[in-house]
Amino acid sequence: MVTNSAASAVGVSASKIIPLSMTAILGLFIVGFVGFSHLEVVHNAAHDTRHSLAFPCH
Repeated sequence: MVTNSAASAVGVSASKIIPLSMTAILGLFIVGFVGFSHLEVVHNAAHDTRHSLAFPCH
């Protein structure tokens, strides 16, 4: 019975790898897009969001 619960625990953690990696890739894409974007609207939206969350950005 111990081996079943151990295999179950491994299966649960392995099933979370894909969603976690996709979330990390999406986050890096968003940060990279905003960080290197030359669009004024994108910069201002990110800037205002940082200030609304009391996150210093200057």
